[in-house]
Amino acid sequence: MTTLLFVAAAYLLGSISFAVIVSRAMHLPDPRQYGSGNPGATNMLRSGRKAAAVLTLLGDMSKGWVAVVAARALALQFNLDDSVVLLCALAVFIGHLFPVFFGFKGGKGVATALGVLVGLNPWLGLACLLTWLLMAGVFRISSLAAVTTAVLAPVYTGLLLGWGSTAIAVLAIALLLVYRHKSNLIKLVNGEEGRIGVRS
Repeated sequence: MTTLLFVAAAYLLGSISFAVIVSRAMHLPDPRQYGSGNPGATNMLRSGRKAAAVLTLLGDMSKGWVAVVAARALALQFNLDDSVVLLCALAVFIGHLFPVFFGFKGGKGVATALGVLVGLNPWLGLACLLTWLLMAGVFRISSLAAVTTAVLAPVYTGLLLGWGSTAIAVLAIALLLVYRHKSNLIKLVNGEEGRIGVRS
């Protein structure tokens, strides 16, 4: 029962959409109504307000990190198996993708996934962040950077932490992230995908 409560709390935390909250606080248009329609940092950048994009990025990353770190601390306190940490990692990520507070229509999960990975292991998070920055810097296409990083994340996990349950959990997150980018992949193939910083 305690494990279920932790997982439910992580999902609810993930369901908080910082893109929507920041937009309302800064009196900006709803991010679901312009650009890619995605409530995430990259689409917020299309509003022309870099501060809004940064706040969204930090908020989405933080909830992923908090879910993992809090689960780890509480698992020790309540003598729970380490698997609760991985379950909460998955739950907060799924909450971001399918938020109960916003009709189960959420973001694509890049920032939240990064927060989760940093929470699991800072070196893992750093490796994925550097991969994203390199791809984004070279190609200026957020989705390409995200998908490339997602593909490599389970490999990094296996090399750093072993090919056990953590690698499996990261693989599940990576597959979901790639799935959420399926429309972007189609646009990439057709040469229609937008570039970072370009307003729609």
